Amino acid sequence: MATPVAAAPGGAVKSRSQYWLVPVARAAVAAVAAVVITFSGDHSPWLGLSVFGGFAVLTALAQLLLGSGPLASDRVSRRTFTTQAVLTAVAGAVALALAPSAGLPAFYIIVIAWSLLAGALELYSGFRLRGRSPLARDWMTVGGLTVLLAIAFLLVPPGLDQQFTGPDGVARSLTASVVTVGIFGAYAAVIAVLLLIGGLSLKWGTDPSGRVAPETESHS
Repeated sequence: MATPVAAAPGGAVKSRSQYWLVPVARAAVAAVAAVVITFSGDHSPWLGLSVFGGFAVLTALAQLLLGSGPLASDRVSRRTFTTQAVLTAVAGAVALALAPSAGLPAFYIIVIAWSLLAGALELYSGFRLRGRSPLARDWMTVGGLTVLLAIAFLLVPPGLDQQFTGPDGVARSLTASVVTVGIFGAYAAVIAVLLLIGGLSLKWGTDPSGRVAPETESHS
């Protein structure tokens, strides 16, 4: 994900390169979530809620603790990303609280609601600065993928339970829980890569296309 920006005199937009730690921290959290799901044989709603809850709470902490300074000079970006972080923290806390007892409906509702709202906020941040900052593209990409996560969940029938026999001759079942937890794991893996590229590109002074990013400046 790209860095929040501050408007410079004359409408130019300057990158706030101090923010590079936020996308890198988010990438690390997403990578852990993806690894846990990938290497777990249990794709139950409990695992989905637990992994999503940890992912959401840690992502929100990264945004709130590491992003407050670089966001200070852009009031709109600061409010948008604070709202996104609080929403993410609440969704994660609810998921963790419900994980021991709740089932698949809770996983559906929490992930769909979070991804629609958080994704829309991140998309808004990108569209607001498109054409003024090459880094806004990263916001739009991650925000768009987050909204697509909700759409993917909505396309999976909650009652899905397809029986089949694997190549090894063992009978298995493909359930809505297996599919949706797997989808979230795939989403986490993809955004981990994108956020890491965006964060390191920001640290090294280039955007992912290789262009040199604007120099860091502060404007009061």
